[in-house]
Amino acid sequence: MPPLNLGNQQPRTPLNADQAWRTTASRAAGTVLFFDFDGTLAPVDDDPSAVRPAPKALAAIEALASIVQRVAIVSARPVEFLREQLGGLAGVDLYGLYGLEHSHSGGETVTEPAALPWVPTMAELADLARAELPPGTLVEYKRLSVALHWRTAPQLGSTVQQWGHEQADRLGLRAQAGRMVLELKPPVDRDKGMVIGEAIKGATAAWYFGDDVSDIKAFAALRARAAADPDFLGVCVAVANPETGHEVANAADLTIESPAALGDFLTQALTHLP
Repeated sequence: MPPLNLGNQQPRTPLNADQAWRTTASRAAGTVLFFDFDGTLAPVDDDPSAVRPAPKALAAIEALASIVQRVAIVSARPVEFLREQLGGLAGVDLYGLYGLEHSHSGGETVTEPAALPWVPTMAELADLARAELPPGTLVEYKRLSVALHWRTAPQLGSTVQQWGHEQADRLGLRAQAGRMVLELKPPVDRDKGMVIGEAIKGATAAWYFGDDVSDIKAFAALRARAAADPDFLGVCVAVANPETGHEVANAADLTIESPAALGDFLTQALTHLP
């Protein structure tokens, strides 16, 4: 198993990976496992629509869902995209668009009511971005947010970010930085940290697996619960990447090399669980 916390900070969970899974096994019925999607369960691709989850990670999640209390995917992607990519896995909760959408165990998709009035603004913003941003920028419209990607044209990063922040200020939107992407979303109080903070009420243990700066808020939610409840086990796992990996690893207990390696890690974890 990989060592805990490959960043410069001291481990926040004083267990190695094997010990953490054995502790989890003793409280599996009260454990929630959270996973980001892009860069965590699936490798990042130049074309966001072409992203597919690592098969071994998907198979391990399906097995884990029958062992622990809950498995949840918490992503910047829309719920319907996640549903399609996960192939209808039973017993998995989906939180899309940083929690602006959710679906529990295959149920209907529910949208945060406060976000709905912003749908026309987002559609207009996507059209404006396509018209004004230089070629090489990929504009991803998600109904309740717009993501501006410059992965295939790194030299455009500063231009795209400046334009995005100007539009956020003009329209009263919030800007979320990511891996060679800037996402503009409604000024609604939903983020990954809030999702996790609500979902772990009553849980005895939780793991969060993520790769990007938005996942650090989820880590913080686990830290806050552990600080308030010494009996709670919270484990924060970073999936390495060349763009935000160092910052995320510094906030985590454990670092894993890639989505494919995460599949191996989860498969090995199954040997510790009842």
